[in-house]
Amino acid sequence: MKRILSIFLLLLLITACDDGNLTVDAIDFSEIAAQKCALKDVLYKVKDNEMLYLEIPATTFTENETLDGEPIELQINATNKVTYRRYSDVVSADNICPTVPSGTPSVTEQWQATAGTIQITATAIKTTTASTNATKITGYKYYVVFKDITFQKPTGPQVYSTFIFGNYSTTISSLAFGFDDQVDKSSCDNRIFNFSGSESLVFDPGTNYASLFPNEPATKTALIDATNKLTYRLFNNAVTDAYFCAATTPSTPLLTQQWDAVEGVDGTSGMIEVVTSVYGSGYQHTIHFKKLVLKKGNSTFTLGDDYIFGSFVTNP
Repeated sequence: MKRILSIFLLLLLITACDDGNLTVDAIDFSEIAAQKCALKDVLYKVKDNEMLYLEIPATTFTENETLDGEPIELQINATNKVTYRRYSDVVSADNICPTVPSGTPSVTEQWQATAGTIQITATAIKTTTASTNATKITGYKYYVVFKDITFQKPTGPQVYSTFIFGNYSTTISSLAFGFDDQVDKSSCDNRIFNFSGSESLVFDPGTNYASLFPNEPATKTALIDATNKLTYRLFNNAVTDAYFCAATTPSTPLLTQQWDAVEGVDGTSGMIEVVTSVYGSGYQHTIHFKKLVLKKGNSTFTLGDDYIFGSFVTNP
């Protein structure tokens, strides 16, 4: 009996002292702002003598919102890396960002992620003009979470079902929208053009041209739809009517962005109003877009409650 009791106590002692070499350590950088190295595709977070960094291609952070429940997903591998380090003293960007990082303070412990998924949710950062309710996109916020991530530590693996890396934000140049209130009817079809250097805003009423722009005083309304289309384009150089009227799309200037108006909802959004009045021997047509939304990919912005596209004159 004494022998059995001794064996039981020995097993209990071994169990208490050996948990399979799985020492659980808590690391948390969720409240620390992420920064990006200028010369490397590295996002890093620093907390005293600790650093958590993420190496993924910069092209991952596209200027486009993600849909609800559909984050960008990357598998942790030799290209997409997650690393945690503890140093002998307070650490800084100099320990990760230069081509040859500083060797001081020294690394005392490193965890390397060996498996898991990186999930990134992108949201546009917008500003609103209070007087018009027009919005502009000024950047993007990326919320990064690691799912089922396994870190290989000196003492063995450690697994997190969900590990929050946190937010990383970028800034972009807002679209200038430097248009004036004078527009021109196309020389080749029914489109109405407004140009500002490398920007174009083109309204295409298609077969609705005659009804929207009558040769008599009137106020006409319509909605953005498959026939009444509005498109904003940004090029890498100045653009003119000739670009749009060419039989074959010219190779220059190069199109860099295109935003298309979202189909309207009566009384709610995407509304068109054309006010026609007598102008000398002709008629002046002033085009308003009300609560109009422009979209590229999953990102949107609004032109405001009443955006005056501009006026042009016809002489019947």
